[in-house]
Amino acid sequence: MAARSRDRAGTRSFDPLAAAAVVFFLIAVVFAGAPLLNAGPATQAGLLLLIGLAGVSLLGLLVLRAGAAPAAESEAAGAEKLIGALTEAAAVAAPDGRIVAANAAWRAVVGPSPRLPKGGVSAASLFAALSAARRGEPARASLKAAGAEHEALVAMLAPRRFLVRLTGPGAAALALPPAAMEVIAAVAGAGRPPPQVLDAFAAASPFGAALLEGEDPFAALIVEANPALKAVAGAGGGPGQVFGDLLEPASRADAAQRRGEAAKSGAPLEVRLAHDPARIAHLYLTRTDGRWVAYLVDVSEQKQIELQLAQSQKMQAIGQLAGGVAHDFNNLLTAIFMQLDVLAARHPVGDPSYEGLNEIRQISTRAADLVRKLLAFSRKQTVQREILDLGELISEFEVLLRRVLYEDVKLETEYGRNLPQVRVDRGQLETAVMNLAVNARDAVRAHGGGAVTIRTARLSQERARELGYPGAEGDQALIEVSDDGSGIPPEVMDKIFDPFFTTKPVGEGTGLGLATVYGIIKQSDGWISVESRPAEGAAFRIFLPVHHAAAVIQAAPEPIRSKRPAARDLSGAGRILFVEDEDAVRGVAAKLLRARGYEVIEAASGEEALEIAESHAGEIDLMISDVVMPGMQGPDLLKQARQYLGSAPVMFISGYAESEFSDLLEGESNVSFLPKPIDIKTLAERVKQELQKAA
Repeated sequence: MAARSRDRAGTRSFDPLAAAAVVFFLIAVVFAGAPLLNAGPATQAGLLLLIGLAGVSLLGLLVLRAGAAPAAESEAAGAEKLIGALTEAAAVAAPDGRIVAANAAWRAVVGPSPRLPKGGVSAASLFAALSAARRGEPARASLKAAGAEHEALVAMLAPRRFLVRLTGPGAAALALPPAAMEVIAAVAGAGRPPPQVLDAFAAASPFGAALLEGEDPFAALIVEANPALKAVAGAGGGPGQVFGDLLEPASRADAAQRRGEAAKSGAPLEVRLAHDPARIAHLYLTRTDGRWVAYLVDVSEQKQIELQLAQSQKMQAIGQLAGGVAHDFNNLLTAIFMQLDVLAARHPVGDPSYEGLNEIRQISTRAADLVRKLLAFSRKQTVQREILDLGELISEFEVLLRRVLYEDVKLETEYGRNLPQVRVDRGQLETAVMNLAVNARDAVRAHGGGAVTIRTARLSQERARELGYPGAEGDQALIEVSDDGSGIPPEVMDKIFDPFFTTKPVGEGTGLGLATVYGIIKQSDGWISVESRPAEGAAFRIFLPVHHAAAVIQAAPEPIRSKRPAARDLSGAGRILFVEDEDAVRGVAAKLLRARGYEVIEAASGEEALEIAESHAGEIDLMISDVVMPGMQGPDLLKQARQYLGSAPVMFISGYAESEFSDLLEGESNVSFLPKPIDIKTLAERVKQELQKAA
């Protein structure tokens, strides 16, 4: 400590104002003694007057030095303690650019210069920043030091004192809490703190601060704490308490292990609080005069936002993966269904192989249903939206729900007044409500029986936000499925919508129920939230935008063309260009269509199909194309081949949702969509319909 004081005294900067005061004082003494010097010390009175003036001069100098030094030392000590806690290069400067104090990071970047660097930068820019900071405005200046340009942030600490922080090359960024500048301002006006008590910086902090006595900060006793510590750490935090008791035990042990590493990097220790382990805080520890000063900053809300963002990104990534897998699996299922159609024609009812083929079809249908759930989660499922009355929809669906629920589970319904209309896919919404009702049934049965309640209502924007839809705009339609079971454990609440996550025993659930519901509601432009308390049940709330009827514009009638010979049953006539990169799908589909009377030209890519369309310009009656293919995509193929197809209809087949590429078909006509997986009967029916419409 004494060495630091001597070093600080030895490197004390020159104060021009104090020097000017000394010079003028000496001039005044000389002028006062000039008449006596001219007359000479002839008398004893004159000699005594000269001695008195000399004494007054010496005494004045001592008074000036003694008066300025403590103030300067006190100010420099407080400033050094403030910026010493910062990890970035920082200094406290006077309005004339004189540096009052600087931390080690500043000296490493700028050097030991007693003034702010000005090399390569006009003084006007620097002092303009100081003037702006004095007015309370954000201020920046460009400083050049050690051959590099640095951007400096300037903030006013107190009258005639400014905090300058470097943010350019070589300077570390510091993220301070929102109230940090108020805390820094409190430090600037504080003198040297009394011994063994918190200084003004800690006492005025809007976050928790404590002075600790002991070698180990986690086992040290609290000597003094500011009022904010009790607010952060709960009821504890008083003098005499062990500081580590304020932290959750496991978090405390982890922080003790990481303390050395955090001290080197300057990073805070992330800890959980004992009174509420869900609360997260950043802990800063500094050693001062043999004691510890601990700062505890509650960052729970910030962490919650970070977790929500990470969860959203994770769900998006899983959705993309699930969509890609489902798309490829749909191609395989399409090939399986079509091969089953071929084998079914050879082995009709009564054939020994019929039963085996029928079982393969049932298993493939279950696989297709699983793929639909994956597509619903990834929001790539094909939807057919229609305008539905919310009350009528749930009322009709209630009959089916009562069959699904067991006798020991009671189903209750509550229909609100003035129920709105919604524009959704009926099948998807029924699937979502069914999944929620089945989960609620299982929850109440595991709890010993109870009731499942389905409630519908029209909500205002404010009420929707109160019930869990923070981004609600306008009126919302509510479907709430609740139960009085055991509730959802808090530790799994953030995982319930993840695909393949389930709390049910092995073999009793796929883990896709709530993931499917999540995807369906998101694809319907809605929102889903959950509220649950242990032993009080859970309530899932679906919010859907209210549909407002708009004016209906009738489409112009399509031009009438010459009719082809009418096809019989599922057979037909016409030339079809079939574009599909999956050989198993293209080959069997073309073969089955040829068996029904169509002429089929196969293409394995968009580029090959474009060449065929050009060589058969005006001769193609229908083009069937996959949407996603290597190289040229289906919509791109249509735009380039339309000049050769004329007004012939085009049918896209894909495992993705129609909405994924509908925007790419703007301005196109005679275009339809058929989702995979498909069987030959469905394909033949649609081919016949499209050709008849175009006839």
